[in-house]
Amino acid sequence: MICDVLVIGAGGAGLMAAITAKESGADVRVLTKEYPTRSQTCMAQGGINAALGNVSEDSIDAYIANTLKSAHGLADEEAITFMCSEAPAAIEYLDSIGVCFSRTKEGKIAQRTLGGASAPRACYAQDYTGLKILHTLYDKALSLGIEIQNDKFLLDLLQDEEGVVCGAKVLNIRNSQIEHYFAKAVVLATGGYSRIYGKKSTNSTASSGDGIVAAKHAGAKLLDMEFIQFHPTGLKNSSILISESARGEGGYVINSKGERFTNELAPRDELSRAIFAEIEKGEDVFIDIRHLGEEFIDEALPQERKLAKLYENVDPVLEPMPISPVAHYTMGGIEVDNKSQTSVDGLFACGECANHRVHGANRLGGNSLLEIIVFGREAGKSAAAFAQGCEGVKKPKNTQENLPKPTTPQIDFYEKKEYLAELFYTKVGIVRKKPQLLFVQQEIQTLKEQLPLMGITDDSAVYNTNLTEFLEFQNMLEICEVVVASALAREQSCGAHYIVEEE
Repeated sequence: MICDVLVIGAGGAGLMAAITAKESGADVRVLTKEYPTRSQTCMAQGGINAALGNVSEDSIDAYIANTLKSAHGLADEEAITFMCSEAPAAIEYLDSIGVCFSRTKEGKIAQRTLGGASAPRACYAQDYTGLKILHTLYDKALSLGIEIQNDKFLLDLLQDEEGVVCGAKVLNIRNSQIEHYFAKAVVLATGGYSRIYGKKSTNSTASSGDGIVAAKHAGAKLLDMEFIQFHPTGLKNSSILISESARGEGGYVINSKGERFTNELAPRDELSRAIFAEIEKGEDVFIDIRHLGEEFIDEALPQERKLAKLYENVDPVLEPMPISPVAHYTMGGIEVDNKSQTSVDGLFACGECANHRVHGANRLGGNSLLEIIVFGREAGKSAAAFAQGCEGVKKPKNTQENLPKPTTPQIDFYEKKEYLAELFYTKVGIVRKKPQLLFVQQEIQTLKEQLPLMGITDDSAVYNTNLTEFLEFQNMLEICEVVVASALAREQSCGAHYIVEEE
């Protein structure tokens, strides 16, 4: 199974890379653990940023300034300038392939203000923006005849004798067989790792950092892994995301007394800490959109109403929605340049698994969808160009096949997985203390030493979720180790990494 460009991951970034590589003349294959339309891209509800010049107070320069400020000085200005400057063309492209953006009365693409923005620049499709973009990109990929194979779990990247990436070793989830896919270039678009926080995350269970771990094993550099963004408004009991669009359209954040205690449109790290501090005082916190009216809510925020009714039994037309901050987006990832090239030849990365240095210590709301379009396109172009410069695919050196065998484990890894998630939420979360980080680091080391005593019990071959979940646990444990080490190395507070002194 040989192709020019192998894309691993079929969310917005992976599909954009695949489409661009295909249109650049490459033979493209896409592998994905989940079905493309279930990708995490669909959770980006609020909008995609672009300074379109529709309001006098906005400009590309203002957009660049907002992004740099949100990043707390840890982003690359050149990369941000490129992304922000490419935004209008990105919106034009999405509009041209059929993304159904909401419109103004004049027929222009509607825009709303999200946290940290100085003007309304988030283009949106009601509160389904990521979902609409994802489905449209999927339709576009299918129309180009791009082969997409589902139920493929990335185990390792294949490399030749010189260390050049030349394919991937994957687990076929449907039959538990190991498969090898060969390519002249590989693009990783496997998403982030915020599921290390377990149920205190807006992400699906698939967000276990598989691609980042595989890239690390291949020799790629990781960057800023300690920066994990907590979304201020997850539903209290389910962690289901209430989009920033609810605040962008004028929603209030209130406490049990009905008091507004913070700036609802502050950057996410600031707002999450404010809500966390209120909860620590013993207050419940809510997002209140009742004053917007039922007609407006059903027109602009229909998904938020459905989610609140379904998961909290609360109708936001009638009562406030209970919320708490939850892990949402990981700013750290595989280090790449502006062309999405990693430090390993033949390997490219884009989307949440990559670090293009555009988010720094805190991502600006509305920038994740833009990043997947702008840098997904760069990854596709760069991978296609690299493939065109290769004479052929060299023989890989690491094709050994090894999977956990069914056994009688002495330790239940599911219990340890829940324990690890709770540790991270309470001690490596919104507010961090060095002694707690050191304690978690030691606990991770203990879990690593206990791994040989864990394992799987299911010996079935067909859709063995016990096997895939154990593989994900191993990856998450490795990710956790890197995150804590990175957090300890950064001794001063910065954005999403907020350190306080032990009392």
